[in-house]
Amino acid sequence: MISWIQKTFQHHFRVIFALILISTIISFIIAFGPGSNLGRAERQTVSRDFFGYNLGSQEDQARLIGDASLSANLQTGYNSLEGADLQNYAFQRVAALALADQLHLPAPTSQEVADYIKSLRIFAGEDGQFDAKRYGNFRDSLKSNPRVTEAEVSRVISDDVRANQVQKIIAGPGYVLPSDVKSQLDRSDSVWTLATATADYASFNPSVPASDAALAKFFADNSFRYTIAPSVSTAMAYFPAAAYTGLVSVTEADVRAYYDANPGRFPTAALKPAGTKPDPAADYAAVRPQVEAALKLERAQRLASKAASDLTFALYDGKITPGSPAFDSLLAAQHITLKPLAPFSREAGPAELGGSAEIANEAFKLDASRSYSDALPAPGGAVVLFWKESIPSRQPLFSEVHAKVAADYADNERRKRFAEFGKTLRSLIENRLKAGESFDKAIATAASATSVRITAKTLAPFTRRTPPKDLDYSVAGALEQLKKGQVSDMLVTKDQGLFVYVIDKKLPDFNEAGPAYTAMRSQLAIVNGRIGASAQLNALVEQELKRSEPAVK
Repeated sequence: MISWIQKTFQHHFRVIFALILISTIISFIIAFGPGSNLGRAERQTVSRDFFGYNLGSQEDQARLIGDASLSANLQTGYNSLEGADLQNYAFQRVAALALADQLHLPAPTSQEVADYIKSLRIFAGEDGQFDAKRYGNFRDSLKSNPRVTEAEVSRVISDDVRANQVQKIIAGPGYVLPSDVKSQLDRSDSVWTLATATADYASFNPSVPASDAALAKFFADNSFRYTIAPSVSTAMAYFPAAAYTGLVSVTEADVRAYYDANPGRFPTAALKPAGTKPDPAADYAAVRPQVEAALKLERAQRLASKAASDLTFALYDGKITPGSPAFDSLLAAQHITLKPLAPFSREAGPAELGGSAEIANEAFKLDASRSYSDALPAPGGAVVLFWKESIPSRQPLFSEVHAKVAADYADNERRKRFAEFGKTLRSLIENRLKAGESFDKAIATAASATSVRITAKTLAPFTRRTPPKDLDYSVAGALEQLKKGQVSDMLVTKDQGLFVYVIDKKLPDFNEAGPAYTAMRSQLAIVNGRIGASAQLNALVEQELKRSEPAVK
């Protein structure tokens, strides 16, 4: 648990404190969600009691989830939970309310409700404080909201006050070890002065000889990288929308209505000189030809889709098998010519149809028992696919993928050698530092001994609580293992190698009577207490779900 807290504070320090400040329990509840599935309850017809809710009732499910969703949204100010996270929160919220009843906690007072409302994020202004205007606007919006009433919001808020009271009762003091407080203070408040050096990977071009034996071994060791995915061979009956535009006629009213319904598709600002006054009639006239063409093409697309659907219906209704004489006669009568498509995989659809993933997905549903697809939308029209063959995955011969293997081998060797180059470079930098050179001078010396571009820079002092906006995440991660005067291993990213040098590190005040120590101890105690409370609520949820679990017959 302590290591979890340390990592969480390390990477999400400001977020966690924000959550503490708005007094929300949601993030901790997510981490301890029960393993049940509400969806299964929806399909059950038997009654299943869960703290007064019937999980077999869609009405009760909707009320349970709806209250939890509203509660979470009020606390965070946006639609923050969904799916399993929302279900877990709903379950623990109901468990807390059931426990409040067992403890005979009274209904919250008006003052308690008012204080709680002022803490809700949804009513906070830009300064993070309660905004009475936002609260008033929210209440006004409820008057015309058909889904949520003011009475329902009041009930949910009142329940949340009681749930929070239970949370505080079962949270306990939240014990924290002094070493944990000092460790977190070190992480958050130590002042770091760093220098970094960046080695440009693009300029690292070692000679990588590749014998056939080395390539063959690389191919054998990495054969999974070259497996050819399953593919499907099909032919298509293509119905281009352009072939049906001559059948489309539109009236002036049609064109104008289409323009009014799609103003964003036909912007006119670029066609007008700057400073020109708005003129709706002139705007429409300027783009009318494009509007008419777009409308005709859209209607032609529908005709193309209908023609494709007519073909599939004729095949189905006449029980016509593709490849039979009746099939050939039908195609001839409708002047349809099948065009073979190059075999394609599920991940890369037919190139002739723009690599469409939707078409590829439908094609893989075909086989000998279902040899043609429904009418499918395609670029510029509609299409019906006809199955020819399903081609299983296979392992290619080395000769088939020789070029790719050679390229992969060269890239792999280059990266391995770049990592070795980083070790050598770090050793060279450390030796120059020990000899009394500055970091910038050590980098210049190291750069002169290689053709790789190396640049250095010094960062202004900062704490990890308030890091620079442009601080590389890998730099922050390297600090965990570094002390003053040390140089990190080279941190390899996609296009560079990065070294971090600690020029100075000033520790914060570890005095247990000091304000920083006291504040950190209180904050860690709150976190620990709420984690414990959430675990207890989760145990209640699991117990209740187990109690009401239907007997297996």
